[in-house]
Amino acid sequence: MRLRTMAAAAWLVLLAWPQGAGAQPSASDWAATLHNTVETTIGVTYFTANGINLQLDIYAPRASRPVPTAVMFHAGGWVVGSRQRDVLKVLPYLELGMAVVNVSYRLGAASTAPAAVEDCLCALRWVLRNAKQYGFDVNRLVATGSSAGGHLALTTGMIPPSAGLDRQCPGQEPLKVAAIVNWFGITDVADLLDGPNMKSYAVEWLGSRPDRMEVARRVSPLTYVRKDLPPILTIHGDQDPTVPYDQGVKLHGALRAAGATSELVTIVGGGHGNFSIPDTRRGFDAVRAFLRKHGILTGSPSQ
Repeated sequence: MRLRTMAAAAWLVLLAWPQGAGAQPSASDWAATLHNTVETTIGVTYFTANGINLQLDIYAPRASRPVPTAVMFHAGGWVVGSRQRDVLKVLPYLELGMAVVNVSYRLGAASTAPAAVEDCLCALRWVLRNAKQYGFDVNRLVATGSSAGGHLALTTGMIPPSAGLDRQCPGQEPLKVAAIVNWFGITDVADLLDGPNMKSYAVEWLGSRPDRMEVARRVSPLTYVRKDLPPILTIHGDQDPTVPYDQGVKLHGALRAAGATSELVTIVGGGHGNFSIPDTRRGFDAVRAFLRKHGILTGSPSQ
């Protein structure tokens, strides 16, 4: 399993290598680099809810000092998907010299909203509580994910303590990240429950509860827009059939109007991920530049 993962890692990093960054490394070079420099810890339980042991995987550079860390949430409309299916998405962050914590959460079949949001807040609390052991730099944490994972990255980084969604998480550490990287995530859950933008995955996640619109607003990033938020980068295709592009546009506009720091990268003609190689490379380049601008990356050779 590890050899197959390393081979796939080398291939994908080659695709992600920024244009103009010099000669691409060989696949063998990258496989050897990852094998020798990244330590993997699989299946750590960070919280137990509904009798379910919620787990995460850690990919951490062997470093003598704390490193910036991406806390990653998987896609799947809150009702399908797994962290294992999205494992290759950790690679661009490893290439930047970051650690990655790849998180599972309760899907809709186990618990409807707001369970996934609560779980991801608990995962962030676990990262903060265990930062010293694994070498995470708590001042350079980045919440990230795509689709439903993008939504969860946003809620994890935006929801304030007053919302009460972290009450079941062990510990008292303030839940704070330094930046959010949102790949085409949902920003207005209520918009997907009725009307022209109704999506079956959102309806399934909220269920038939009579207060579903209230809960939808409670788990929508747009509800928590304010000035004192971490910088947010959104990458979204303007032909996305699964999460309307307008969701990213609305969040970006609301953040800018509130005085928060927001960047929107539009992938022209892009659908729901699965962008072309040039467009994927453009997204990775935007992430690198964004993290540099906001002090997450500080100039090591891999960064």
